Amino acid sequence: MISGEMLELLKFYNEGLKKYKKAEFKSALVEFEKALEIIPTDGPTQVYIKRCKEFILDPPSNWDGVYVMKTK
Repeated sequence: MISGEMLELLKFYNEGLKKYKKAEFKSALVEFEKALEIIPTDGPTQVYIKRCKEFILDPPSNWDGVYVMKTK
């Protein structure tokens, strides 16, 4: 069974993911940050926050929704 906290997190996380896939990185970042306020240790949310911040500073060209690692 999923806790109420997790359901609330998923609401923001899923909205952030929709915006991320549309390359709406600033809007996605807001949603992911709301999710992280609920469960600050959520790993997937932390990853997407980092990616959004990277893409806001250096937008990808020809965005297809696939993240390409630049360093190891």
